[in-house]
Amino acid sequence: MAHPRISAYLPPDIDPTKAPLAFGRRALPKLSEELQSPELLTQQRALMALCDLVHDPEKVYQAIAIGFLDNLKTLLAHHDQTVRQKTTEVLCLVTAHSIGRQGLIRSGIVSALSGLLNDPVDICRKNTHQIFYMMAKLPEGAGGVLQAGLIRPLVLKLKTELDEIQELILDTLSNCLRVEVSEALAAGAVTVLKEKLLHPSTAIRSKAACVLLEISSHTEGKTAVCKEEVIPVLVSLLSDPHPEVQVSATGALMFANVTPQGRSSAMSAEAIPPLLKLVAEETSKARLNAIKTLTLLAELPEGRETLLGHRDTFQLCLSDPSEAVQRAAEIAIAVIEWKP
Repeated sequence: MAHPRISAYLPPDIDPTKAPLAFGRRALPKLSEELQSPELLTQQRALMALCDLVHDPEKVYQAIAIGFLDNLKTLLAHHDQTVRQKTTEVLCLVTAHSIGRQGLIRSGIVSALSGLLNDPVDICRKNTHQIFYMMAKLPEGAGGVLQAGLIRPLVLKLKTELDEIQELILDTLSNCLRVEVSEALAAGAVTVLKEKLLHPSTAIRSKAACVLLEISSHTEGKTAVCKEEVIPVLVSLLSDPHPEVQVSATGALMFANVTPQGRSSAMSAEAIPPLLKLVAEETSKARLNAIKTLTLLAELPEGRETLLGHRDTFQLCLSDPSEAVQRAAEIAIAVIEWKP
């Protein structure tokens, strides 16, 4: 099924080839002056030239050193959509470099970018979320997103944004929630993510499960996942036709099953048969997570009783090429065969 894609093409009246000098020859100080020009066309051309230059990490370093980020921060609120688009494009390119990400974190530009979350131009919003995602890859960048109070708006945007922007939001949340989850839980993230687990898009289903995995790695997150009855939905995804969804779902299920409530919910959802199927498939990417999840379920008397008849499935894993799978299978067999 075809999906609409966000276009980065400029309006037809903007011709980037009409800059008075070749992009590579325009000095950064000169561009800095042009960005502050009252003439709209001059600003647009300067931004286009800057987009070309910041592919080079040395130019990124020089641009940050002479204060370009302050100029760009101002232009994020510009009335002209082309200026906003090219400004966010420059910042996207800057975040592709380590020195650029560090510069953006120090500049406090995250708060300024938050004003574009409701921008009427799709590509401006997409670029903004791309910047958040790239910054959140660093612990200090994730901390910056948290400190800017962006978790609640990001969770809410999952309800309304275009699919490809939702993917970026989910990636950002996945990185940020490794640090702290309370704001996301307060914003109703678990309920929203539960809905996303049923999304037609494979990428969104998989990424939503990844975010739930991060949430479930925290004690309060495990409680919320059980309370919102997410586990039955995760169990249904164990049979998803796409391997990446299976991996994410089994990972989230594994963390949720650490609690007694999680194991009880998984047993009620009849999680054992689809998990055993994943373990039996030698090519399954979810095999390791499935073994670990079954090991947790084997701690319940009813789980152990069921799994005693499937020890051969785990025995086959002892010859798996992966040492992690072999070790997990050994532990699973020991737990299953344990007698009080």
